[in-house]
Amino acid sequence: MLSKKIARPKILVSLNSICVPTGQCDCDGGDCACDLSPLAELSSDKQLSLGMFKTEFIKAHNSQIMNLDDTYSICYGSDHKIAVLNQSALYLLNLFTNPYNLHDIAIEHPQIETTDLQTAIQELYQARLIVPKNHYSFNLKEIPETLTAWLHITDRCNLRCDYCYLPHLAKDMSIDIGKAAIESTFRSASLNRYRRVKLKYAGGEALLCSTLIKDLHLYAKSLSQQTDIILDGVVLSNGTLITSEIIEMLQTLNLRLMISLDGLSNFHNMQRFYAGGKGSFQDVEQGIKIALQNGLIPDISITVSGRNAEGLPSLLEWILEYNLPFSLNFYRENEFSASHEDLQLEESKLIEGMLAAFKVIELKLPNRSLLGSLIDRANLSSPHQRTCGVGQSYLVFDYKGKIAKCQMQLDKTVSSINTQDPLTVVRQDKAGIQNLSVEEKEGCRTCEWKYWCTGGCPLATFKATGRYDIQSPNCNIYKALYPEAVRLEGLRLVKYQ
Repeated sequence: MLSKKIARPKILVSLNSICVPTGQCDCDGGDCACDLSPLAELSSDKQLSLGMFKTEFIKAHNSQIMNLDDTYSICYGSDHKIAVLNQSALYLLNLFTNPYNLHDIAIEHPQIETTDLQTAIQELYQARLIVPKNHYSFNLKEIPETLTAWLHITDRCNLRCDYCYLPHLAKDMSIDIGKAAIESTFRSASLNRYRRVKLKYAGGEALLCSTLIKDLHLYAKSLSQQTDIILDGVVLSNGTLITSEIIEMLQTLNLRLMISLDGLSNFHNMQRFYAGGKGSFQDVEQGIKIALQNGLIPDISITVSGRNAEGLPSLLEWILEYNLPFSLNFYRENEFSASHEDLQLEESKLIEGMLAAFKVIELKLPNRSLLGSLIDRANLSSPHQRTCGVGQSYLVFDYKGKIAKCQMQLDKTVSSINTQDPLTVVRQDKAGIQNLSVEEKEGCRTCEWKYWCTGGCPLATFKATGRYDIQSPNCNIYKALYPEAVRLEGLRLVKYQ
C-alpha cells in the first residue's frame, strides 16, 4: 500500500462517446444508412445513488488498457466508453479487479483524498468502467430515435465515377412522387414512434434538381411542424455544381451538405471524372471553397479504394487544414464496377495508406471526436448491434416512388409510397439484404470489437461470401486499424482536456 498522497485521479471521456446530432452524422458517408442518434443504450444508471458507499463495484469485463505516454493510458472495451486515465485513476480502476465499495477503499487507501475518491468513482461509473457487482447486465436494446429516408431524386449525373452503382438514366423524381415519399416517411415515423426524421437528397447528382430539393424540403418542414417530429436533412453532392446561390438555398432550408472527395488532384480524378473523361477535382475544390466562403461547412465523404489509398495522407492534411468533418468509407464492388480490378481493397496496401493518414491526423488532431468516421462503417463511439439502419430504420425511395431497403439495391423494391407503413414492410422482408445482429454472425461473436464493428456492411459481406451471417471480408483490415483509431481518440482527449 502506498503511504503518501497520490495525485488527483483524472478521467477524460469524449463528449462524443454517444452519437449526437452535430455538424455531421458521425458516419454520414454518401452510402451510409446510419442513425444520427444512439442505436442502443446500456442498461445502467447515469448517476450513483446515495448508497454508493456500501455498493460493491467491479471493473467492467473486456477492458483493454493502452499506454499513451508516461502520464496517461486509454481504457477501452466493447461494453463501456473510451476513456483516458492518468496514473492515479488507473491505479484506482485496477483496485476494482476484485469487488470493492467506496467505504472500504477510503479506509484501506488513505493516500487518496476522500473528495477526489468520491469524484473519481462517480466518473468511473459514468464511463461504465466500473459496474455494480450484482446489479448490472450488459444489455443492448435498440431504441427508435431517427427514421432515415434516402430520396433518389434523380438518376442523372454529370460524372461517371468508376465505382458508381447507378445506370445514369435520364430520370427525375416528380414533385408529387417526392411529396408522397415524404408523407409516407412521416407516417411510418409516427406509427413507429420516431422522434426525428432525416431526409437524404441524393442521386445521381442531386443538385441537378436543386429546385425540387427546395420544394420538397419546404413540404417536409410543414409536415414536421404538423407532426411535432424533428426534421434533419442533408444533400449528397459531387461538389461540381456548387454556387453561392446554392449555398444560400441550403442555409435558408437548414440543410447540410455532404461532398464526395477522394483525394487531391489525380488521386480524385482517377476515380471521379466527367462523362467526357475530364477530372473533377478542380471544380470540387472550388465548390468546397465557395461553401466555406459563404459560411457553410460541408461534410467530406471519402471513398477509399486500391487506387487512391496512397493519396490519403495528403488528402487528410488538406481536410484538417480547413477543419472539415469527414468520413472514410471503403469501396464496395457492384455490377458496374466489377471490371475495375484496381479498385479492390488489397489488405496490405489499404492498411498502409490508412495508417499513414492516421499519422497525419495525429499531428493535427481536431477538437471533435473521430470515432464514428475513421474506419468505414465502424462506429467506435458507442456499442451497437447492427452496422447500419438498413432493414431497421431506413427507407430508400426511387424516382418512381418504389421503396428499397438499401440504395445500392434500388432495383430490389419491397414496398411503395402508397403503403400505410412502409417501414414495417421493410422490416418484415426476408428476401433481400439482411442486416443481422452481430450476435448472429459467424466469426464475430467472440471478437473484442463486435459491438463497435458489428461485422461490417452486410451487402459487401454477401457479395464476397454469399452469406449475411458471417464476418466481413475486411475483418483483418478493421482489426489492424481499430487500435490506432482508439489511440488517436485518446491523444485527442488529452490535447483538449
